[in-house]
Amino acid sequence: MSIEVENISKVYGEQKALDAISFSVNKGEIVGFLGPNGAGKSTLMKILTTYINATEGKAKVNSFDVLENKQQVQTSVGYLPEHNPLYLDMYVREYLTFNANVYNTSKTRVNEVIELTGLTPEAHKKIGQLSKGYRQRVGLANALLHEPDVLILDEPTTGLDPNQLVDIRHLITTVGQNKTVFLSTHIMQEVEAICDRVIIINKGKIVADKKLKELRDDKEQIVIVEFDYRVEDVFLLKLPNVKTVKNTHDFVYEITFSTSEDMRSHVFDFAHDNELKILQLNQKNASLESLFRELTSE
Repeated sequence: MSIEVENISKVYGEQKALDAISFSVNKGEIVGFLGPNGAGKSTLMKILTTYINATEGKAKVNSFDVLENKQQVQTSVGYLPEHNPLYLDMYVREYLTFNANVYNTSKTRVNEVIELTGLTPEAHKKIGQLSKGYRQRVGLANALLHEPDVLILDEPTTGLDPNQLVDIRHLITTVGQNKTVFLSTHIMQEVEAICDRVIIINKGKIVADKKLKELRDDKEQIVIVEFDYRVEDVFLLKLPNVKTVKNTHDFVYEITFSTSEDMRSHVFDFAHDNELKILQLNQKNASLESLFRELTSE
């Protein structure tokens, strides 16, 4: 096992941030740790990376106990915290070289992670001059410097624009091909784009642990479509296998279908037959969306 968590609890004063949670992550898995803000995601990640101690319970990373073998855990883990701490006055290559010395890693490894994370054109710049997306790349490069077996990433895509999101997702998927990745987020689309499995936490307790394939096989989907003109719901309800239609705002509709068939082609044909233009057409996992809402709503 790459990660083993057994009855971990964390209490701050009278507040229980984690409440006797247990799970394990196999080597090579990419697991999304999903939950609303304040659910306890960052607290657990800080425990797994030895930044803080649990109040009760045990945890191991690469078979090393997070309390008894802190140095071995730190050596085997690459960690990107939620608020990526960087020295903004240092140059990218200078910063990574500094950390390579801390890890006693060769200088050639600095060049490797710069190339792997797409930092080559920015390597001569000060970190303070970089965009949010490139700063996240620096954080990922730093997490990869010592070639860890496990990557623990806390909200790695927060605050990124759509193009940066795609780049960072691709980067995480690439490096995750030969590493275990434990990824915290409150964005369900991140889990769908990157992960093999999802663990949902709410109010310090694990409320679901499922393979993404199980959710994708469910016979329900949501198609999000934006037309150039308002459409009455009654017409969209005539589409095959429609369960519900919701006008979310302006000319954007969420259409829920009770089928595993990709219904976007039917929506496209509907627009064509009614002389409508489609401005966006996306599909999302209705099962994951509904599961999250069901398990984390007040």
